[in-house]
Amino acid sequence: HVQLVESGGGSVQPGGSLNLSCVITGDTYGRGYVGWFRQAPGKERDGVAAIDSEGSASYGDSVQGRLTISRDNAKNTLYLRMNSLKPEDTAIWSCAADTSRNYCKFPEEVPTFAYRGRGTQVTVS
Repeated sequence: HVQLVESGGGSVQPGGSLNLSCVITGDTYGRGYVGWFRQAPGKERDGVAAIDSEGSASYGDSVQGRLTISRDNAKNTLYLRMNSLKPEDTAIWSCAADTSRNYCKFPEEVPTFAYRGRGTQVTVS
Protein backbone atom coordinates (compact mmCIF):
# COMPACT_ATOMS: atom_id res chain seq x y z
CA HIS A 1 0.00 0.00 0.00
CA VAL A 2 1.58 3.29 -1.13
CA GLN A 3 1.19 6.34 1.07
CA LEU A 4 2.23 9.94 0.52
CA VAL A 5 2.25 12.38 3.42
CA GLU A 6 2.97 16.07 2.93
CA SER A 7 4.21 18.56 5.48
CA GLY A 8 5.51 22.11 5.59
CA GLY A 9 2.50 24.16 4.55
CA GLY A 10 1.45 27.28 6.40
CA SER A 11 0.68 30.98 6.17
CA VAL A 12 3.19 33.51 4.87
CA GLN A 13 3.20 37.05 3.60
CA PRO A 14 3.69 37.82 -0.08
CA GLY A 15 7.33 37.41 -0.98
CA GLY A 16 7.84 34.79 1.69
CA SER A 17 9.13 31.24 1.42
CA LEU A 18 8.03 27.76 2.41
CA ASN A 19 9.54 24.31 2.15
CA LEU A 20 7.24 21.40 1.50
CA SER A 21 8.17 17.76 2.06
CA CYS A 22 6.48 14.54 1.01
CA VAL A 23 7.41 11.16 2.46
CA ILE A 24 6.50 8.24 0.21
CA THR A 25 6.24 4.75 1.66
CA GLY A 26 5.15 1.36 0.41
CA ASP A 27 6.85 1.24 -2.98
CA THR A 28 10.23 1.39 -4.66
CA TYR A 29 10.40 5.15 -4.59
CA GLY A 30 13.37 5.76 -6.85
CA ARG A 31 11.59 4.80 -10.06
CA GLY A 32 9.25 6.79 -12.23
CA TYR A 33 7.94 10.30 -11.77
CA VAL A 34 7.05 12.31 -8.70
CA GLY A 35 5.61 15.79 -8.59
CA TRP A 36 3.47 18.45 -6.99
CA PHE A 37 0.12 19.89 -7.92
CA ARG A 38 -2.16 22.43 -6.26
CA GLN A 39 -5.83 23.19 -6.12
CA ALA A 40 -7.28 26.56 -5.18
CA PRO A 41 -10.92 26.91 -4.14
CA GLY A 42 -13.20 26.70 -7.16
CA LYS A 43 -10.36 25.89 -9.55
CA GLU A 44 -9.03 22.82 -11.32
CA ARG A 45 -6.02 20.91 -10.07
CA ASP A 46 -2.86 22.47 -11.47
CA GLY A 47 0.39 20.56 -11.97
CA VAL A 48 3.26 22.80 -10.87
CA ALA A 49 6.41 20.68 -10.80
CA ALA A 50 7.61 17.17 -11.60
CA ILE A 51 10.91 15.29 -11.54
CA ASP A 52 11.89 12.00 -13.10
CA SER A 53 14.11 9.24 -11.73
CA GLU A 54 17.19 10.85 -13.32
CA GLY A 55 16.54 14.20 -11.66
CA SER A 56 15.24 16.07 -14.68
CA ALA A 57 12.67 18.64 -13.52
CA SER A 58 9.78 20.50 -15.14
CA TYR A 59 7.94 23.55 -13.84
CA GLY A 60 4.70 25.29 -14.66
CA ASP A 61 4.87 28.72 -16.27
CA SER A 62 3.29 30.43 -13.26
CA VAL A 63 5.94 29.11 -10.85
CA GLN A 64 9.01 29.01 -13.07
CA GLY A 65 11.98 30.56 -11.28
CA ARG A 66 10.26 30.54 -7.88
CA LEU A 67 10.02 26.81 -7.12
CA THR A 68 12.66 24.11 -6.87
CA ILE A 69 11.71 20.45 -6.80
CA SER A 70 14.13 17.80 -5.58
CA ARG A 71 14.07 14.20 -4.46
CA ASP A 72 16.11 12.18 -2.01
CA ASN A 73 15.69 8.57 -3.01
CA ALA A 74 17.58 7.29 0.04
CA LYS A 75 15.02 8.99 2.29
CA ASN A 76 12.00 8.28 0.08
CA THR A 77 11.26 11.99 0.25
CA LEU A 78 10.24 14.62 -2.26
CA TYR A 79 10.83 18.32 -1.60
CA LEU A 80 9.52 21.61 -2.92
CA ARG A 81 11.28 24.84 -2.12
CA MET A 82 8.97 27.80 -2.73
CA ASN A 83 10.27 31.38 -2.87
CA SER A 84 8.69 34.73 -3.71
CA LEU A 85 5.23 33.43 -2.88
CA LYS A 86 2.23 35.32 -4.22
CA PRO A 87 -1.39 35.48 -3.05
CA GLU A 88 -2.37 33.46 -6.13
CA ASP A 89 -0.26 30.58 -4.81
CA THR A 90 -2.82 30.07 -2.06
CA ALA A 91 -4.10 26.52 -2.46
CA ILE A 92 -3.92 22.99 -1.15
CA TRP A 93 -0.61 21.60 -2.37
CA SER A 94 -0.30 17.87 -2.88
CA CYS A 95 2.43 15.49 -3.92
CA ALA A 96 1.94 12.67 -6.39
CA ALA A 97 3.93 9.67 -7.53
CA ASP A 98 3.80 7.14 -10.34
CA THR A 99 6.59 4.57 -10.39
CA SER A 100 5.36 2.94 -13.59
CA ARG A 101 5.80 6.04 -15.74
CA ASN A 102 8.68 6.68 -18.06
CA TYR A 103 6.99 9.72 -19.58
CA CYS A 104 4.93 12.60 -18.21
CA LYS A 105 2.86 15.03 -20.26
CA PHE A 106 3.54 18.04 -18.09
CA PRO A 107 1.76 19.71 -16.40
CA GLU A 108 -1.65 18.17 -16.99
CA GLU A 109 -0.74 14.60 -16.07
CA VAL A 110 0.76 15.35 -12.65
CA PRO A 111 -2.61 15.35 -10.81
CA THR A 112 -3.43 12.01 -12.46
CA PHE A 113 -0.40 10.12 -11.12
CA ALA A 114 -1.29 6.77 -9.57
CA TYR A 115 -0.68 7.86 -5.98
CA ARG A 116 -1.50 11.22 -4.37
CA GLY A 117 -1.26 12.68 -0.90
CA ARG A 118 -4.02 14.51 0.92
CA GLY A 119 -2.28 17.83 0.63
CA THR A 120 -1.10 20.67 2.82
CA GLN A 121 -2.58 24.15 2.93
CA VAL A 122 -0.48 27.07 1.72
CA THR A 123 -1.88 30.54 2.36
CA VAL A 124 -0.21 33.71 1.11
CA SER A 125 -1.74 36.97 2.36
